[in-house]
Amino acid sequence: MGALTDDPAFQATTFVVIDFETTTPSGYPAQPIEVAALALRYEKGMWRETGRSTSLIRPPAFAPVTPADTAQTGLTPEQLRHAPTPADVLGALDRRFVAGNQYLLVAQHAATEANVIHHQREHCPALAHVDFLDTIPLAKHLVPGLANYKLDTLLARFSIQQPADRHRAYADVDVTAQVFTRLITAADGSPQLSDLAALVKIAGRTAKCNQPVQSGLFDL
Repeated sequence: MGALTDDPAFQATTFVVIDFETTTPSGYPAQPIEVAALALRYEKGMWRETGRSTSLIRPPAFAPVTPADTAQTGLTPEQLRHAPTPADVLGALDRRFVAGNQYLLVAQHAATEANVIHHQREHCPALAHVDFLDTIPLAKHLVPGLANYKLDTLLARFSIQQPADRHRAYADVDVTAQVFTRLITAADGSPQLSDLAALVKIAGRTAKCNQPVQSGLFDL
């Protein structure tokens, strides 16, 4: 297509679009109740899906599904009562990341997903060390002037049909992936986005596990 997608580093990267649905208990970080991930590689001029995963997750007792959560996602406490634990779900997802392969996570407003993963890092140590691309700063760079950069706004901008189950992780991952690939098509025509490093400079977010830890002033 263009300079970006011709970059060997870009072609060597598996882009994993990820989305969580969560509860937000008072006094605790957001707790996952559903996760979906969709792995994409750019090969021979086209995108290829290389893996997909989705699962409900049983929240801990301190983070029950509320009526507001159900109104947002459609998920009910009954649906999650016998779902697997975060350790089981995120552990299984973590094992799909192969040591030595190059990955980037892709998310709409990546800070949300980054925080969930960081708080669950004991269950997914490999996943917790994968950096992100955030579709919001990328869209701001490539499609300036929108009223906002919410997912629904980007779907409308790119004429992507709203999924029937909007705010379910598996549906949001699919449309986020469509937004991402449309943005990459636009990026291929941008002189400022000539390779993966330039893409990361504009839209990258370092995983919290990869950020340097500042030692105390008086550590001995």
